[in-house]
Amino acid sequence: MQTPTDALLLRIFIGESDRCHHKPLYEAIVLAAREAQLAGATVLRGPLGFGQSSRLHTSKILQLSMDLPLVIEIVDSEEKINSFLPTLEKMIGGGLVTLEKVKVLHYRAGEGEK
Repeated sequence: MQTPTDALLLRIFIGESDRCHHKPLYEAIVLAAREAQLAGATVLRGPLGFGQSSRLHTSKILQLSMDLPLVIEIVDSEEKINSFLPTLEKMIGGGLVTLEKVKVLHYRAGEGEK
């Protein structure tokens, strides 16, 4: 899979407890990105954060650690990211979605991924 030098970074901020059709939303998004043959997706779990509601989500307090913040990052060409956005729109309820232009400097499979 070839990623051009000029690309877009799609960043999705959601909560760990968010769901899509009884499946974790982060998992549904990554699987949909893979199905759309995007270059790759990574889910990052945050130990602390808050969103529009200003409710604190932290791994320090047992009760609040059930819904930690997640960030999903997907990088690909502008055309492929833009074609994925309608699929994402159908899946996501709350959260924050951002796009930014990026320069891809290095993208190739590691030794164990070939």
